[in-house]
Amino acid sequence: MMKETRWLRETYVDLLLEYARQNPDIILVEADLAKAAGTNRFQQEFPDRIINVGIAEASMISTAAGMAAMGKLPFTHTFTAFSSRRVCDQVTLSVAYAGLKVVIMGSDPGITAELNGGTHMSMEDMAIMRNIPGMTVYEPVDSAQLRLAFPQILSHDGPVYIRLLRRAATQIYDAHSPFQLGRGVLLRPGRDVSIFATGIMVAEALEAADLLEAEGISAEVINIHTLKPLDRQMVADSARRTGAVVTAENHSVLNALGSAVAEVLAEDCPVPLTRIGIQDHFGEVGLTPFLQEKYGLTAGDIVRAAHNSMEKRKMQK
Repeated sequence: MMKETRWLRETYVDLLLEYARQNPDIILVEADLAKAAGTNRFQQEFPDRIINVGIAEASMISTAAGMAAMGKLPFTHTFTAFSSRRVCDQVTLSVAYAGLKVVIMGSDPGITAELNGGTHMSMEDMAIMRNIPGMTVYEPVDSAQLRLAFPQILSHDGPVYIRLLRRAATQIYDAHSPFQLGRGVLLRPGRDVSIFATGIMVAEALEAADLLEAEGISAEVINIHTLKPLDRQMVADSARRTGAVVTAENHSVLNALGSAVAEVLAEDCPVPLTRIGIQDHFGEVGLTPFLQEKYGLTAGDIVRAAHNSMEKRKMQK
């Protein structure tokens, strides 16, 4: 695995431009972060198809909803904290309750907000969006997967929340990888423990699988890129195969991937589960590697979680 040479936001803007050239209804509604989101390139090419409402995120969502009601396909852009917490009521009522198609991009997820610190580190954005009826919640792993997802996002009926890493991602996929919104991706088959991961934690999960293999443990790694709708069948099938589960997410362990998988296990396939993620804590200033260590989001933490779940499985027999 290696880092991509371009930031993920650059691929995102490339795709916006590519599809906007084909579809005149695509517009952007900004909250004064065009430079941070990289969408100033869109403004240069389509100055009449971008609306900057200023630092007024609730107005951004309401404006986008109004444009959607008029037949446009609006995208909104700001940091995850301001795409979820700050605008929850507008997203719920003006967009989802009204049955409108708005694509909401939240950048710098979880600890990747880095030096912007705790105020900009939304550890609960996926949980908020997951609880809104009709909302699709997607987190791309790398540029290749985002390219595969983009046309499906555009054609999807209903609002979509994209949790987008702004900086360079670790390359996992290629242009020919299979992808479908709402369907998990088996990255590595295994028999002893299932690891479900999303976002930046996918690379950590694959590294953890290598470490476990050196111990003679076969770990199955599955990318749950779409938190909602969740691929319940893949979760249950994998859990039945291995009998022990780990989830890994750059998010609070409450109400996102860990909770969604726990719901499936409780209802369909009761097996031991250990959740890797933020343990009910606010963020702080720091670079990503430091924060991964601080909050227990490393491959080593996943390895320990795998041992924990397998030990619980042994105790149940």
